Amino acid sequence: MSLASVSKSEEKLLLHTYDRHKILFEKGRGLYLWDSEGNRYLDFLSGIGVNALGHGHPAIRKTLQRQAGRLIHVSNLFFHEYQAQLAKRLTRISGLDRAFFCNSGTEAWEGALKLSRAYARTQNHNRHKAKWRLLALENSFHGRTFGSLATTGQEKYRQPFAPMMPGVGFVAFNDVADLKRQFDGSVCAICLETIQGEGGIRPLSPEFLQTARDLTKATGALLILDEIQCGLGRTGKYFAYQHYGIKPDVITVAKPLAAGLPLGAILTTNQVAGGFHPGMHGTTFGGGPLACAVAIEFLTLLDGLLGHVHDLGAYFHAKLEGLKSRHGSVCEVRGMGLMLGLELDSAATAKAVVAQLLEQGILINRTHETVLRFLPPYIIQKKHVDQVVRALDAALTAAKPKSGPPKSMKRSTSR
Repeated sequence: MSLASVSKSEEKLLLHTYDRHKILFEKGRGLYLWDSEGNRYLDFLSGIGVNALGHGHPAIRKTLQRQAGRLIHVSNLFFHEYQAQLAKRLTRISGLDRAFFCNSGTEAWEGALKLSRAYARTQNHNRHKAKWRLLALENSFHGRTFGSLATTGQEKYRQPFAPMMPGVGFVAFNDVADLKRQFDGSVCAICLETIQGEGGIRPLSPEFLQTARDLTKATGALLILDEIQCGLGRTGKYFAYQHYGIKPDVITVAKPLAAGLPLGAILTTNQVAGGFHPGMHGTTFGGGPLACAVAIEFLTLLDGLLGHVHDLGAYFHAKLEGLKSRHGSVCEVRGMGLMLGLELDSAATAKAVVAQLLEQGILINRTHETVLRFLPPYIIQKKHVDQVVRALDAALTAAKPKSGPPKSMKRSTSR
């Protein structure tokens, strides 16, 4: 099937929610994808953080084949063998006690918001109005469902669907004074991405996160951390909050958890889990045997990759800092591990660089208009970082203002 025929069919049949690049991918292996014309692409975006083991990992393929031949789906009205096994692994590495499995990151976040208000009701012993307000961050992104949108601190995502769910306030990013000013006894949860992803790869400051932890502990409110993009090994630790020496009450995870299959999870403490009882929350597809079996295999492989992610992340970060020293258009390098962002001085430059790398067969993307986002698979090597940095160097040079039009860069292909 050709790109033209697929594109034409989508234009006629699909809702117009994505502005896709004109590329039709047909297969993937390791760090690479191949399109319908046989061109090879180095994937430094990994499906926006999903394909953390690259494409077609042999252990994942083996698990898929084995489990698909046994059992793919069973209703959550019954047991299967993998949910408890997966929950045991996730609670061990997170330090929390219980898990709920769903299909996606936004569903996990939605469930966490529900849990925060349900838990607040169980703690309301004076018959006054239970804690109900939620504090989120400006510039944040938590997903596309209504509750997730309501806590997303970017007006462009919320405005088309207003009015939003009430009771949400937005705190200025890393502004401790603003957090203290807005926090009071009516707050049931502070809701944060440990590292903002769509907002431009922005880590929370240690002081801000510690203040959030202290405020919530003092009043019985919950600290909910969105680790959907930054969790599960992306920063060189199992979870990004483990760099800060704190433990939240609730965590949401998703993207790489089932190595490309839809799976998200809420992790929480025994005490907070008491906010839910049977019938209050549920899912049809979440936590099925196929996805859970693959997630167990992913976590088994992840154990041996954390040191590598840490080391390659430090190497990549240093190389990006080198670009900053050579190019005035580079404003800042941010991130941890293999979740890195390069902020440029204009949206036009960032857009041009992404396009130049795509022509060279390298996949990255642009987030928050001016930030180049890198979310490569955990299995990259130094030679792949060097290849990307060389391409960035050339693209940034080509993007510099000149008296005439910039020279186009020749597209390299490999079959």
